[in-house]
Amino acid sequence: MYDVIVIGAGPGGMTAALYASRADLSVLVLEKGIYGGQLQNTADVENYPGVGLVTGPELAEKIYKDSTAFGAEHAYGSVTKVEDHGTHKTVHTEDEQYDAKVVIIATGSDHRHLGVPGEEEFSGRGVSYCAVCDGPFFRNKHVAVIGGGDSAVEEGSYLTQVADKVSVIHRRDELRAQKVLQDRAFKNEKMTFVWNHVVEEIQGDDIKVNNLRIKDTQTGEVSDYPVDGVFIYVGLDPITEPFKSLGVTNEEGWIPTNEKMETSVPGVYAIGDVRETVLRQITTAVGDGSIAGQEAFKYIESLAD
Repeated sequence: MYDVIVIGAGPGGMTAALYASRADLSVLVLEKGIYGGQLQNTADVENYPGVGLVTGPELAEKIYKDSTAFGAEHAYGSVTKVEDHGTHKTVHTEDEQYDAKVVIIATGSDHRHLGVPGEEEFSGRGVSYCAVCDGPFFRNKHVAVIGGGDSAVEEGSYLTQVADKVSVIHRRDELRAQKVLQDRAFKNEKMTFVWNHVVEEIQGDDIKVNNLRIKDTQTGEVSDYPVDGVFIYVGLDPITEPFKSLGVTNEEGWIPTNEKMETSVPGVYAIGDVRETVLRQITTAVGDGSIAGQEAFKYIESLAD
């Protein structure tokens, strides 16, 4: 029986583990991939206070070291279900089950897909959701970035380091990204913008992507847009399927919490990108994690009263 099980080892989950273990609680962190979450797919981080410019993987490594400094354990596990037994919870993975007094959900979110023909077919053959992972494969090529938010513009700028041309295709006539990111992108000679267009189909040959069928949202006209690759950044979906049986998710799958990170189930907390919140950043995830780690300590103390 652990005091706390943290599901997910992104910045928020690792911070929760740090705070809970520092309060002398026994902590297990379950992660189905490498620690760091989305940080491992982020090129540069320049808005994490006190660190300055740092790569995502470098920051992930720093947070991981801190998260284990007070004895928190890390284990591999893809969680399939969580059961509430009142004063304790059972966490099921594909191979094991664990018990804890508190569960902190920090599973984050995943990149939303366009859902157009060719997207699944060419995934890994020109369709990507990670510029850091796959950008080097498109050296001196022409790639398209789909979206207009922070991720689309930031990763598009990153891709100009390897690609000859980066076309940002956006369904509106203006970007939603932060102004500092927009200004940087507009000044980049390798970036071009295709306004008021959506992707209808991703096409290619037997090997890779070579064309996009795009539609003008104002005229309805459909045209071809030859590219060598396409990077998709059109939003996020919460990774909460294993927790829906607990009744902690809303209709969209996000987890509502109060300011203490408490869900509707006592002893179950949610933090970071999986939460219903107005901002999803490393700093907000870390803040959530510190609160949840401290609140877990208070909750466990209350069980002994």
